Amino acid sequence: MRNIIILIVLGLMGGFGLFVLTIRMMVDKPKEFPRTVAAGHEQLQSGDIIFQTSKSMQSNAIQLATKSKYSHMGVIYEIDEQFFVYEAIQPVQLTGLEEWIKRGEGSHFVVKRLKDYEKILTNENQQRLKDFGEKFKGKDYDIYFEWSDDKIYCSELVWKMYKEALGIEIGELQELKDFDLTSDVVKKKMRERYGDKIPVHEKVISPAAMFESDKLVTIREN
Repeated sequence: MRNIIILIVLGLMGGFGLFVLTIRMMVDKPKEFPRTVAAGHEQLQSGDIIFQTSKSMQSNAIQLATKSKYSHMGVIYEIDEQFFVYEAIQPVQLTGLEEWIKRGEGSHFVVKRLKDYEKILTNENQQRLKDFGEKFKGKDYDIYFEWSDDKIYCSELVWKMYKEALGIEIGELQELKDFDLTSDVVKKKMRERYGDKIPVHEKVISPAAMFESDKLVTIREN
């Protein structure tokens, strides 16, 4: 009888110890929250191209010269179920998607994607885009819109990433002289940048040309 009582007591003590240990683990363990994609962005993926109307000092001149409301753009990256925009500002950097959207005029944006993305934007090719884009990370913004890799502007970054990483040309390259340079706003900005020596034959890719590319389809607009 005594042995039975001892076993019962030991069992109760062991159970209580296990109960205390479980409670302690529950208290000490940090809470884990499921990572979720921001509402409304579920259909986005790495490699998508996003456009907006910038609030920068040169935005109006770009809009007038290219006859388009869109003056800034970047490439969307999905990292750990969170979305970012890889963009050429000062300097080239990765910006949180929500922060990027709020920077634009009226928080308006348009997201476009390759028509045949299912065959082209594989996981491997999405990574190729990112790997090639790394060569520009931290580089200065090119206010002169020169076709070199020393400095780089927004549409040039996206165009070169797709061209060099995947062999795809999105939008037609133009020369500076092909744009409408007649408005006073554009003339003033050109004088500020170039003085009397405007490089009219400089190769340029504009956000407008990429936005209008028949290789892209719109998947989201806000």
